[in-house]
Amino acid sequence: MMSFSSVSLAALLFACGLGPVEVSGASLRARDAVPAGFVAAPYYPTPHGGWDASWAASYQKAKKLVEQMTLAEKVNITSGTGLWMGNTGSAPRLGFPQLCLQDSALGVRSTDHVTAFPAGITTGATWDKDLMYARAVAIGQEFRGKGANIYLGPTVGPLGRKPRGGRNWEGFGADPVLQAVGGALTIKGVQEQGVIATLKHLVGNEQEMFRMYNVIQPGTSANIDDRTLHELYLWPFAEGVRAGVGSIMCSYNAVNGSAACQNSYLQNGVLKDELGFQGFVMSDWLAQISGVPAALAGLDMSMPGDTMIPLFGTSYWMYELTRSVLNGSVPVDRLDDMTTRIVAAWYQLGQDKDFGPPNFSANTDKESGPLYPAALFSPSGVVNHFVDVRGNHAEVARQVAQDAITLLKNDGDILPFSKSQTLSVFGTDAAVNPDGPNACGDRACNKGTLGMGWGSGTANYATFDDPIGALRRRTNVTFYNTDSFPNVPEPGADDVAVVFLSSDSGENQYTVEGNNGDRNSAGLKAWHNGDELVKRAAARYKNVVVVVHTVGPLVLEPWVGLPSVKAVLFAHLPGQEAGESLASVLFGDVSPSGHLPYSIPVKEDDYPDSLGIRGFAFGQPQDTFSEGLYIDYRWLNRQGTKPRYAFGHGLSYTAFNLSRPAIRQVSKLAGAAPPPASGADKSTAPVYDAAIPPAAEAYEPGAPFDKIWRYLYSWLPKNQADDAARDAASGKKYPYPAGYSGAQRTEVPAAGGAQGGNPALWDVAYEVTATVTNAGDKHAGKAVVQAYVQFPEGTGYDTPVVQLRDFAKTAALKAGGGSAEVKLQLTRKDLSVWDVVSQNWVVPDLQGRYKIWIGESSDALFTACYTDTLKCESGLASPV
Repeated sequence: MMSFSSVSLAALLFACGLGPVEVSGASLRARDAVPAGFVAAPYYPTPHGGWDASWAASYQKAKKLVEQMTLAEKVNITSGTGLWMGNTGSAPRLGFPQLCLQDSALGVRSTDHVTAFPAGITTGATWDKDLMYARAVAIGQEFRGKGANIYLGPTVGPLGRKPRGGRNWEGFGADPVLQAVGGALTIKGVQEQGVIATLKHLVGNEQEMFRMYNVIQPGTSANIDDRTLHELYLWPFAEGVRAGVGSIMCSYNAVNGSAACQNSYLQNGVLKDELGFQGFVMSDWLAQISGVPAALAGLDMSMPGDTMIPLFGTSYWMYELTRSVLNGSVPVDRLDDMTTRIVAAWYQLGQDKDFGPPNFSANTDKESGPLYPAALFSPSGVVNHFVDVRGNHAEVARQVAQDAITLLKNDGDILPFSKSQTLSVFGTDAAVNPDGPNACGDRACNKGTLGMGWGSGTANYATFDDPIGALRRRTNVTFYNTDSFPNVPEPGADDVAVVFLSSDSGENQYTVEGNNGDRNSAGLKAWHNGDELVKRAAARYKNVVVVVHTVGPLVLEPWVGLPSVKAVLFAHLPGQEAGESLASVLFGDVSPSGHLPYSIPVKEDDYPDSLGIRGFAFGQPQDTFSEGLYIDYRWLNRQGTKPRYAFGHGLSYTAFNLSRPAIRQVSKLAGAAPPPASGADKSTAPVYDAAIPPAAEAYEPGAPFDKIWRYLYSWLPKNQADDAARDAASGKKYPYPAGYSGAQRTEVPAAGGAQGGNPALWDVAYEVTATVTNAGDKHAGKAVVQAYVQFPEGTGYDTPVVQLRDFAKTAALKAGGGSAEVKLQLTRKDLSVWDVVSQNWVVPDLQGRYKIWIGESSDALFTACYTDTLKCESGLASPV
């Protein structure tokens, strides 16, 4: 455990805090029973990590280091030191530092000289794997440059099940494959920079309202059946684990009635056993609601360390975890495993060499500040070094923002504008917030250009290129900075009005314009009476172009069909590069190449009631995922409901032809994947000494040590440590939960065997190729080709009509015949369903015809390749 005086530590500490968060904790009221059929089965004990070959060397080093730690040092590493205090604990005697954990998924939060990248939803809208990776590399470089050990991203939960969900924009889109690809490539790019990525939030955190436990009410229970869990919500987590992610964050809500951060089935059974996760599980901030139960259920790191009500110096772990180990409640091997998992991740990412300490504070923008921001009295020191980590990352951010812009409508080819086109621009969303781009903390207002949502998933703007500035650099612009249509001169027949709209959402600790994180008040409507602004402009001008900055889908029906509304673009959430990225598309420097990462319905009630926001309930709010596999385009297709714009839709200034489709079988399939050939020997995991350490390892140090008020420590006073040891010696037994066992399981789950699951699931079964040609003669353009699987009829399994399985984006193809070959791959898992009886992935019909549809969107699939004949056909009717 860290031993210090305020003087000796002053040069070492830099606060790496996360800003204000909601209060959470265990509820005084017992949870309600979940509906029949939704079960959180007990799964014990926590499987030891370290058996996967790719982590073996890191675990060997970690175990060697952990074996030298005292009980208090081990415990110290597993917890944050308190809200606003900054980091985890450390073991400086052995050279293990405090770890700095920092938001957000789109850039380093609450600090200076960083890039505010486009949000995840914008990145998903590029449908460009290379850009997803490039953005991740740049983000990883900035986190490392700031000395942050752990990047709290990427976000793949929420999946986007609920169109109104407040944090959907932090993820990549409303489909498990799009989320999985974006998440895995982000993990790869960030971790290649030596920064530990954190995949979040496991799992079912699909709304913000009532997500958190508090003293009077449990958090919402996300009730998810086993097949839906595996085929939708766990899919991107499996891909992230396969990518070697170092950390996973559990969510605030319950799953099937059991709080996610102490849900043994999710953490022990699914994540650490079936998916073979080798890293550590951390709690979302204040999502931990108990001490011993959370430890037994697989939680490895408590953040920020406090109990239900922070800033009182109380903790579920720290000194309480020390007590629980001494009195025998928490087995020693559980503590050793959680500590070793954390240290192993530190070694796995090479942070034991040349990884500098944090050089910034998230709690002040001044050079000097309190070293312990939550303490009543704190010594001060230099906490900010103002290190500029941006490099050329604005170029990456601009490219992502530009290539995400999604052209939904372009009647009469009104776009691109000519260089001489004059414009009348309407809407406050066109210009940066007049109070400054960072005027609202955590961006908790919708004022000016919407570059990101609000909450913990944000970053400060060091610079902000707004649309109106970029347009003025291009042409003559008259700007009406209002959301109410003003009196304007009579426009000419060729005059163009560009109307800017927005729709915002974020995290539940803020309420913005009546929206409690989710868009519970605004719904799927443009904010600030935007629909009326468009209608008024369309009544005055013969040519209207609508630009939308939004966190998700909007209902466009009040105006999208008006004859004057010639073009609609979704620019999503572009981050700091909102201006030039848009102007380059509007004026034809490049063709738009973004595609929708969600569907845009005709009306909100085209979706089932189960996709609505759950309201207040006496007891535990129940959010039952009764729609099962059928969210977004899957639901619309099942119902035969045509959206206004389909998932994957996106226009260009040119047109593309798809030719020479071909399919080949790469590997032969069996009904169930064969058992893993190697890498699944759990006996290679570390073995830990079960003996309870002596109480002296937990004693508080003597003088001259001075405690900092509210700082969390892992020591116990001598008398309390001795009492705990006597409890263990007396044979007192902790009331372990039903189904608890301390014996490690030696068998490998049928679907397990490596990181992400059975490696055979990723065997490529079929490869589809096609040639994409630019059929236009004016504009170059990038094409997106999407592959969807349609299962055979009569398999005995209900499956969606089509499901996305892969995608590819070309480089810019020259006008007049530029072409490229795209390659799309379908794995064994892509052709499988989760069988709840065998608890395994199975190919349901080996002789059946799987149709691999390829096209430009989910409703424009005119070419199919067949797995039974290995032939392809074009010119078909789209399956939806």
